[in-house]
Amino acid sequence: MFPTGGQTTPMTRIEHSPTDELRFRLRGGLSEPGDPAYEDACTLFNAMVRKRPRLVAHCAAPDDVAAALRYARDEGLEVAVRGGGHSVTGMSLAEGGLVIDARPMNEIAIDQERRTARVGGGATWAQFDRAAQPYGLATTGGRVSTTGVAGLTLGGGSGWLERKHGLACDNLLAVELVTADGELVRASADQHPDLFWALRGGGANFGVVTALEFRMHPVGSELMAGLVLYHADRGREVLQLFRDLMRHGPEELGLAFAYVTAPDEPDIPEELRNQPSVLVAGLYAGPVEEGRAALRELREFGPPVADFFEPMPYADFNCSIDDPPGYRNYWTAEHLADLSPAAIDAIAKRCEEQPAGPTQLFIVPWGGEVARVRHETSPLADRDAGFIVHPLVLWEDPADDERNMAWGRAFRRDLKPYATGGAYLNFIGDEGRERLSAAFGPSEERLAQVKATWDPRNVFSGNQSLKPIVPAT
Repeated sequence: MFPTGGQTTPMTRIEHSPTDELRFRLRGGLSEPGDPAYEDACTLFNAMVRKRPRLVAHCAAPDDVAAALRYARDEGLEVAVRGGGHSVTGMSLAEGGLVIDARPMNEIAIDQERRTARVGGGATWAQFDRAAQPYGLATTGGRVSTTGVAGLTLGGGSGWLERKHGLACDNLLAVELVTADGELVRASADQHPDLFWALRGGGANFGVVTALEFRMHPVGSELMAGLVLYHADRGREVLQLFRDLMRHGPEELGLAFAYVTAPDEPDIPEELRNQPSVLVAGLYAGPVEEGRAALRELREFGPPVADFFEPMPYADFNCSIDDPPGYRNYWTAEHLADLSPAAIDAIAKRCEEQPAGPTQLFIVPWGGEVARVRHETSPLADRDAGFIVHPLVLWEDPADDERNMAWGRAFRRDLKPYATGGAYLNFIGDEGRERLSAAFGPSEERLAQVKATWDPRNVFSGNQSLKPIVPAT
């Protein structure tokens, strides 16, 4: 009954906890252990990662990110950012902390006339490639299409188009990010140029990326792409051919070599199914007929047991050899100036002991536009490396952890006499401070100073985190 006679009843004040306030503010929602959205966000590519954050903030806009960062600061929680979830060491999660799930920010807009793209900070390369393909455009992106655009690009961004167009970070035009203080900042060549330089390969050290703008390149409706397969006992001679092709071939030729176990699939010749094999995969970033000519020597060598090169859309190829999710993972890598006969022999001998299953030894060539970008433009060091040798070890049974990781680690010992000492952080796990320094070389101190400007409290910390250094006055 309403009060009468001029009498009033006092209003009851409802107190909200900080978590309730955050839940109210987030357009994308907040999830806790047991929620399906929480479990989805905490399921990463590497099944070895079992971190359990306190909360996951699903951020649909920069305001959501700022609110989540304020909450984490006030509650004293470690912060992690979850995009594609491909960090082999699990940097996408924070044990007992707050995870900013950027995946709802996945809008993509292609400007065909200007050949540029604006990509949300939570998009994957599959989403990006598919959005750009109708325009016949692409930029260098990850060879595994489920990888997040932001995470791969901030770490450099190796991909099939790199020899012709540079790494993903070399094609950045601008980045929008929320800083540790909750400020939305745009970095480009003209706005905060030091921060922009650091973002072009310096890792996820400076803020939560909400949008990226890229330079795009024509790839047409189709290009020549695919792979050839051989028996593993041909590995040495196929690797020599691959080396020679990439030493002297056109920059449009983007290939990779791998020792694999051929899958048990109908398209694979029966004699290779579940058997040790070698492959050369990739594309020609130009007209199809030029691609046929550039690939002729490879396709006629032997000949291969199977040849899957054909005209196809770039977006189709860039998701055709995705690594399978849900396995336990160990990654490492070494930079080599060249693939000498001794280095090829060391690789082949180690691959004779390769574990069966999805494990692979993956080799990519650099050179071309990758090598032309200097440290004044990007902090990545050792861009002059000729080849990156990348053991990618995947298995299922925890009982096999040590055996599989030992096989992967052995490559670093085997290749030490031929290695340049450089490192590419997107291809390795937590390998210590020396490897971090190797990745950045003479740029490391400048990066740490940029870190001190934008994240002096080291909110965005992880196993590959830079420590902020204030320059001496």
